[in-house]
This record gives sequence, C-alpha cells and structure tokens, in this order.
Amino acid sequence: MTESTSSARPPRPATSRRQQLLDLAAEMFARRGFHGVSVTDLGAAAGISGPALYKHFPSKDAILAEMLVSISEELLSVGRARAASAAETGDVRSALAALVGWHVDFALAHKALIIVQDRDWSSLPDEAREKVRGLQRDYVDLWATTLQELQPELTLDRARATVHATFGLINSTPRSARVPDEEMRDLLAEMAMRALDAA
Repeated sequence: MTESTSSARPPRPATSRRQQLLDLAAEMFARRGFHGVSVTDLGAAAGISGPALYKHFPSKDAILAEMLVSISEELLSVGRARAASAAETGDVRSALAALVGWHVDFALAHKALIIVQDRDWSSLPDEAREKVRGLQRDYVDLWATTLQELQPELTLDRARATVHATFGLINSTPRSARVPDEEMRDLLAEMAMRALDAA
C-alpha cells in the first residue's frame, strides 16, 4: 500500500553532533515538555556540560525553533519531490499515494517530533512560528491541489479540510502505533487513502 522507497531521498550522511542534539532534545521534550527540560538536563543527557550546548545553539528556544522549522522544511521538500516523481507517469493518484506514503513513513519514524509539535507549539519564538505556519500552509496546499486534480469538483477549502483531517489520522502514531511498523504503515496508508477518497 505504500510507495516504493526508490523515490526517496539519497541516504543522509552520518548524523552530525548538532543533529544528534536535536534528536535527543526531541525525545526529552516529548517526554517532559519543553519547559520541563533545562539546558543543564540536555547537556547531561548528551554527556556535555549545559554551557557547552551553546557552541551549537544560542538558546533552548533556538533548539525548538530549528527542530520544528527543519521538520516542516523536510516534509515540504520531500513531499514535493515524491509527488513530482510519481506525477511524471501521468497518474495523479500515484502522486497522492506518494504523499501519503511519505507522511506515514515520517510519522512512524518521528513520533517524538509529532508530540513536540502538538504540545509545545506555543513555546516557539514568533519568527519561527510564522515560518513553520508558512511551510505548513504550502504542504497542505501541495496535498490539496493534488487531491483537486483527482476530484475537480472539490473546493480548495474542502480539499484543505480533508487534508487536515487525514493528517490527524496519520499523526496519531504516538498513540495508535500498537503493531509492528510495517503493519502500521500499511494500515495508515490504506486508511488515509480512503479518507481522501471520501472528500
């Protein structure tokens, strides 16, 4: 039910220390909340002093900002690439399935980031919040316009509403992923496509 990984991005280079710190912070923020984790806590978990974190990030706010801006950029850029690759065949449904497959893969691999995005959104600095909003609008519209190509009778508002509802389904992974990832991937992809068909 999911797209082949052949259209995925090339493998990432070895994880940088900066990315390791972001991944660690995401896990800690997801467990304890942004305000429940101090710079000292992050440093201790990373095996460095709290102040040593400032070599990588100017503040804890900057960690949260980079974390949520970067995932929004990744969702949009990879989503565009996958949809465009699938659309080259002239099959719009394959493009929509490619978007679903990408988002399902992301949601299963990044449950902590989904929790942080949902719970700590209000803690984002204003500039980062506006950037994330813009990226998310573009991502929703990528899905919505693809859906409209399949269902031309849909208004843009209804297409967007359908996409948001589908995201809610897919982004349930922190609570709903109770079976092995492969099984959950197929289940979510099938349910998401049915939800989009019901628009």
